[in-house]
Amino acid sequence: MKKIAFVISFGFVLAVSSCSKSDNSPTPPPPPPVDTTGTIDVRGVISTSQNWIKSHTYRLRGYVYVTAGAKITIEAGTKIISNKDSAGVLVIYKDATIMAEGTATAPIVFTSGETSPSPGDLGGVILVGQAKGNDNHSVIEGGVDGTYSKFGGNNDAHSSGTLKYVRIEYAGKAVAPGDEVNGLSLYGVGSGTTIDYVQIVRGLDDAFEFFGGTVNCKHLIAYNCADDDFDMDDGFRGMIQFAVSVKDPAFTDNKGTTGDISNNFEVDNVNPANGFLWTRSPITFPTLSNFTAIGPNNAPGTSIDYGYGMRWRRGSKFILANSIVMGGQKAGLDIDDDSTASYYSQGISAFYNSFLNAASVAKPYKVDKQVKNPPFLDSSSLASITQTTDLSPYYADASAIMLTDPFNDAAPNLQPKTGSPALSTAGKFDKGLLTDPFFTATTYIGAFDGTIDWTSGWAVWGK
Repeated sequence: MKKIAFVISFGFVLAVSSCSKSDNSPTPPPPPPVDTTGTIDVRGVISTSQNWIKSHTYRLRGYVYVTAGAKITIEAGTKIISNKDSAGVLVIYKDATIMAEGTATAPIVFTSGETSPSPGDLGGVILVGQAKGNDNHSVIEGGVDGTYSKFGGNNDAHSSGTLKYVRIEYAGKAVAPGDEVNGLSLYGVGSGTTIDYVQIVRGLDDAFEFFGGTVNCKHLIAYNCADDDFDMDDGFRGMIQFAVSVKDPAFTDNKGTTGDISNNFEVDNVNPANGFLWTRSPITFPTLSNFTAIGPNNAPGTSIDYGYGMRWRRGSKFILANSIVMGGQKAGLDIDDDSTASYYSQGISAFYNSFLNAASVAKPYKVDKQVKNPPFLDSSSLASITQTTDLSPYYADASAIMLTDPFNDAAPNLQPKTGSPALSTAGKFDKGLLTDPFFTATTYIGAFDGTIDWTSGWAVWGK
């Protein structure tokens, strides 16, 4: 593999003075100006630490692998681009780190370098850590070189660095059906990693996908991405608080004949096609709070490939609490497979202290693919547990939840209005890992408190 190559395109005009006061005391010429602008092409393997500065633009050319203990430090306000001819992918491999710390007024932006950007111009960002997974995926997806395709380990506290105030736009790289690079892919990423204030915009595949690991995140935004916004599998056991999922009704990736659908949440433990039991350990078990997830809600031109607000399946466990899920196309809450249904019926999994709405008012709850007879759940018992034991009412009329403008895809406003039940329903942090100090107790549910807009300055809309 070639070492990293830099191609810097600079223009200099040097004015050199040769006048002197006398033959014996010449006046030296002024020093040449130091150029701090230009575009740097980045390709291949990075094995020594580098600082990327905001006065340059960095262009990813194909797959770029950071390894051998190297650290990439990215200054606030730096732009990293990719052209569609190479769909650059930045891979932070197991022994390397990234320190990408933007600010609310100077975010770090990964984006298209094209005049007319489109999804897939950028490949995406991949963090590869050393935390545990269950080997459901044996290698990293998306055409990654075999040298850098293994992920995970036994260090759940491992750190891959920091992503803070980072935006990733027009990402996604499909190598084959079901074999893609997402906006931000997290493979075996450990809890020592900091991920806070990250937005994925107009991605060609999933926005965020978690393959095993224990990374904890706050302030995530998935906006107008074609497939699932929060995809979790391989034994992911992290915690996430304050997150947004907004869907463009007309935009899904090409599903072909796979039967796949696009969801706000899609959470698995293992794929049975890999020959694994649902109970393969560690079991996917995220603990999530204060999400606001907005589906297509039967808008004109809605893609037929849109599915559910939430799809929990293939042996996963979960707690999603203090959240609002609205406008799911085929159903709001979908539970698939025996073990997933069993966890819900036992109270191990829960959609807790939250609000649900679905575009399909006649079928907001769905249970599918159970073999046991009688089944652990049906749609009626799922609704009963959710609305009574788990304290999560269903709203047939989305407007009754009183968010400001949730279905305006070009400029969504997810703040609850004065008088919204989201503001008068206090968050509950008394179930499972919701008691962990990671979670900030709230007096409201959903991602916003009606006053503070934590997306301001660094996030974008209308793309």
